[in-house]
Amino acid sequence: QYPWDGHETLEPGQAPRLFNPVGSYVTSFPLDEPLADGERLSVSFKGAESAIAVWLNGRYIGYAEDSFTPSEFDLTEALVVGDNKLAAQVFKWSSGSWLEDQDFYRFSGIFRDVMLYRRPAVHVQDLGVRVDVPGDLSRATVTLATELLGDGAVSARLAGVGELVRADGGLVIEVEEPQLWSAEDPHLYDLEIEVRDAAGELTEVIRQPVGIRRFGIEDGLLKINGSRVVFKGVNRHEFGLRGRVMSREQTEADLRLMKANNINAVRTSHYPNNSFFYELCDRYGLYVIDEMNLESHAMWDRIRYAGEPDSEALPGDRPEWLGALLDRAASMLRRDRNHACVVIWSCGNESYGGTDILAVSDYFRSADNRPVHYEGVDWDPRHPETTDIVSKMYTPAAEVEAFLQDNRDKPLILCEFAHAMGNSFGAVDRYLDLAYREPLFQGGFIWDFADQA
Repeated sequence: QYPWDGHETLEPGQAPRLFNPVGSYVTSFPLDEPLADGERLSVSFKGAESAIAVWLNGRYIGYAEDSFTPSEFDLTEALVVGDNKLAAQVFKWSSGSWLEDQDFYRFSGIFRDVMLYRRPAVHVQDLGVRVDVPGDLSRATVTLATELLGDGAVSARLAGVGELVRADGGLVIEVEEPQLWSAEDPHLYDLEIEVRDAAGELTEVIRQPVGIRRFGIEDGLLKINGSRVVFKGVNRHEFGLRGRVMSREQTEADLRLMKANNINAVRTSHYPNNSFFYELCDRYGLYVIDEMNLESHAMWDRIRYAGEPDSEALPGDRPEWLGALLDRAASMLRRDRNHACVVIWSCGNESYGGTDILAVSDYFRSADNRPVHYEGVDWDPRHPETTDIVSKMYTPAAEVEAFLQDNRDKPLILCEFAHAMGNSFGAVDRYLDLAYREPLFQGGFIWDFADQA
């Protein structure tokens, strides 16, 4: 259920009025001299639950929702020389909370880093690294696409390989006999990007690790570098015994524990994690299902248990919600697409089905070449093309085997299985045995990693 159910009757999109605490944050920072011509100053809130409004020097700057991807605001027009007062309000509940009904402990406030950054007039606004590896794995094509603001030029070098050259689509380099990235051998190349203005002055340097690997569905199976993969995975919520804030050190300890116990994959249940999580997964070697911040569990339950019609689904077929969904999808994809560890995009969790989620799936495919996952198709099969992978929850191994006797068009994973709370967690051996007997069953993700977190 939603937290306000039984206390207040609301329509989807309405924020609670009877109980909706607000956290107020104020800080100051100095500006010793005016920004140079073309320079911009911005603030990035890496995580604020569930909505944030920002002011600078009493001037309203903007508002954003989505607790788990960055919210960035350009402060330039409100800056003054001297002390600047930055203020933010974070709302516990918002219209976006209807899309954040995950089964987790509920927190609110600013829970990730806040970064104030100054950008030169000529800088890279966005960059994407695409890696293409042919089936024989003999070489790789690394393509760097950049969105450059200002009058200047971008150059790049892949350490140990050479300079990228300009070609259609961006800067390109061919890598012969590359050392391939995988969970077993997470090799990373270093890509160094330089930006120079029209006068040739260096304005920006960006360092981007690159994992060269081939992942996708080949011959009907999920394969990494030409070999069938079996996910020995876990679901992991991003909070610990001290709340929503997770340090890099705590996260690294989690990943080291996973690797020590033969875990090779993580599903970010059910929202994008902190950026350093993906950096660490790249380095340690863990496959990641990167899940969009979407779960409307209560609306799903009304259809599943109370017999309400499909039209009650949220987002379902409601066009007024599509913009918010696509914004969440794009924020995740554009932030995380350069990580080799991210092998699958997920459209969310337990939100039934409909044309809105189908549109999100279409967006992922149009923007990237990774497979797309959505378990809700198992509950609402009206749009099976939403997912490239059959995804089920808590299905006994014998039932998985029986299902695959007659359904062999897509690989199957269990995005949740072997519920590990209390004294449960049995029969894992049966699933592993099936994964090595039945090629289409490619493992799963235990619910969940540790301490219901």
